[in-house]
Amino acid sequence: MYISKIQLRPDAADRKALWGLLQDGYHAHRQLWTLFADSGDRRRDFLYRQEQISGAVVFFAVSERRPHDDRGLWRIETKRYEPTLKRDQRLAFVLRANPVRSKRDASSKQHRHDVVMEAKTRLKHEGGLESDRPLLPEIIQREGYAWLAPRAARHGFAINEGEVRIDGYRQHRWFKSGTGHQVRISTVEITGVLTVTDPERFAEALYRGLGPAKGLGCGLLMVRPI
Repeated sequence: MYISKIQLRPDAADRKALWGLLQDGYHAHRQLWTLFADSGDRRRDFLYRQEQISGAVVFFAVSERRPHDDRGLWRIETKRYEPTLKRDQRLAFVLRANPVRSKRDASSKQHRHDVVMEAKTRLKHEGGLESDRPLLPEIIQREGYAWLAPRAARHGFAINEGEVRIDGYRQHRWFKSGTGHQVRISTVEITGVLTVTDPERFAEALYRGLGPAKGLGCGLLMVRPI
């Protein structure tokens, strides 16, 4: 596996149209795809995270292959990604996640539900004064942790709610060019400390990601020693 830091070259950064595309999560994905798609039927085999650093758009990617830029737009720093992991190791982490739960309707069709909006709707239906309901940051923290904790157990690590912060809730809407199809996802930013319980399964989580919407910049678990 490889881990890469990818950002526009200084001369490409002056192209305002390209900057505009990178503000759109769907088009950002398409730009990243050009660095990994070496054939028309190539499946996605990379994860990425988009950040803004000192006013510049920066992508971090974990991939099976080295990214390749044949357009001369990107400055790419790549190295092998083979983290040394051991049981009970504590690591700081950051994760952009799309926290949803899947449910089936009366006709057995599966739907994904935003856990934050679902909780807000449930609290509203329960009645009572709005002033007595939890504030949005409390809902985000509680529901986000409830979403992550069981996934942590399945993917070889453990978390403690007192060491995890969940905020930055956002709803995103994009339109696919050419089709007009609307893409809608919500994201949260999760930061904190975790403990490795199963190094092999945890390595797989680092390589393959957590949760849905991986093609739109979610799911990349980035860690560092503490």
